[in-house]
Amino acid sequence: TGSQEALPIDYPPLRKHPAMPQRPSLPQGSPSHPRFNRRVAVQAGAVGLLGLGMNHLTGLRAATPERSPVAKNVIYIFLSGGLSQIDSFDPKPEAPDTVRGEFQPIDTATPGIQICEHLPLLAQRSQHWALVRSLTHPYNEHSQGHMVMLSGRTPMPTGFSPGGPRPQDWPSIPSIVGEVTQPRNNLPPAVILPEVLVHRTGRTIPGQFAGLMGSRRDPWFINASPYCPSQYGAYPEFGFHHARGEENPDAYRFQAPYLSLPEGLGLKRLSSRINLLDDVERQRAELEKFAQVESFDRLRQQAVSLLADRKTQAAFDVLNADAKLQDRYGRNVFGWSLLMARQLVEAGVNLVQVNLGNNESWDTHGNAFPNLKNYLLPPTDRAVSALLDDLHERGLLDETLIVMAGEFGRTPRVFGGGPNSTYRLPGRDHWGAVQPVFFAGGGVRGRTVVGSSDKQGGHPATRPQTPEHMAATIYQALGIPATAAWKDDVDRPHHVYHGHPIEGLTG
Repeated sequence: TGSQEALPIDYPPLRKHPAMPQRPSLPQGSPSHPRFNRRVAVQAGAVGLLGLGMNHLTGLRAATPERSPVAKNVIYIFLSGGLSQIDSFDPKPEAPDTVRGEFQPIDTATPGIQICEHLPLLAQRSQHWALVRSLTHPYNEHSQGHMVMLSGRTPMPTGFSPGGPRPQDWPSIPSIVGEVTQPRNNLPPAVILPEVLVHRTGRTIPGQFAGLMGSRRDPWFINASPYCPSQYGAYPEFGFHHARGEENPDAYRFQAPYLSLPEGLGLKRLSSRINLLDDVERQRAELEKFAQVESFDRLRQQAVSLLADRKTQAAFDVLNADAKLQDRYGRNVFGWSLLMARQLVEAGVNLVQVNLGNNESWDTHGNAFPNLKNYLLPPTDRAVSALLDDLHERGLLDETLIVMAGEFGRTPRVFGGGPNSTYRLPGRDHWGAVQPVFFAGGGVRGRTVVGSSDKQGGHPATRPQTPEHMAATIYQALGIPATAAWKDDVDRPHHVYHGHPIEGLTG
């Protein structure tokens, strides 16, 4: 967890959320999902006969069929490990050198707004983006930070454990979006790429999954950046190691997900297996009386069409994209991931979460300034700038909200380093009291800063915001109504919104 000796933390009190009644009557038009009895659920297991390996098909369901398709998209860029506010979007050049660090601020294209010198491409594009410099929550531990920033809920869920996900956890933002928004084609409404977030110790980080919603509503993960930790002794960061520096293991590469039919399962055999399923279904005439069966049939058809539709599959393929376009984004995990995100929202995915930081890459306890300068800020600057340009050129920026944040900020004081330290050079520790959040597109007013931190970048000074406000901004951009709710496995409704959208950010 790192040292916590920096400054005293005076957090704002947690917001209290009143408990929901067991079965309130929801407003007309509130979303719900179809309920399956046990026999229908057994039939759903027959999807395995296809050999498609798509164990998360239930995430494809249309939760609100009465609503027209949404017109907005979201790309949520998550910087696992914790982005330093002072060394990125909230520099403090007037603070003591033990606070301001080694980097210098540079002017953006907007007078009065400065950001870190290692983000020059984004500085040139400030007309497209806005900053919230005052997001706050009371946690300094990675798993807690991930939980609140991936779910948009500040209080810890009952029974929370930093050791891994639990069924009582809050559902992630992608899980909620996957449940209450309408799929526009055979692609799922919400996708996470390029991998599941795993700590270097091997534990899976909580906050990424459906939690209280049930595992069948887990997001659709695209593992495009697989790795084999046993080869390295620890999980590698993207192109470097936090203590050793540059490190690119041979087996650590980016690839498009494999969507072909399994070996030995040709179209003829696939057709035979579909016919077999039809025979099974005909023997279950009773089940065909239920509308839920039709819903399941639709999911199966989506799975088959995903394999058969080459245009849809092309949305996942970035390594064969135009060479100049790949160069613009950067031929690395950062660039390819954001290029895939653009292709997926263009193809019809409502929300794409991009994890730019496995192994908590942004966890800059030590060697902070060389790691940020050489390995983290430049590819982020390049890839996010290319994403803005690409979406703008395609006429998609106005309908695509981009959000970029980590699980917390970093301490306003620099610590450590030296011969007796794990790290040769100093860095910053965990700091939930304040962090910046980057917004662009999707109706965001460019050249805008909402809120501020104090002179040392340690606490909000004006207009503090919470993870609930950030999540509400995402849901509003996707056209989710304020009355929206989802139901758990025992039919209890849960509100989607737990805060209001950030004021002054759009319009």
